[in-house]
Amino acid sequence: MAEYLNSGLPLGWLINPQQEQVEIYRTVEIVQFPVSLSGENVLPGFRLDLPL
Repeated sequence: MAEYLNSGLPLGWLINPQQEQVEIYRTVEIVQFPVSLSGENVLPGFRLDLPL
């Protein structure tokens, strides 16, 4: 993911369904058991709902 960020990627998600965890890359943020993800200002209005 660091390579993508270094290439100019503004937002990345690394989804781990086994641990019900998502790593959000702008600066690294790890969220436990997220219900949904927002596209923030990179993808305005985008929302990804995650199954529980």
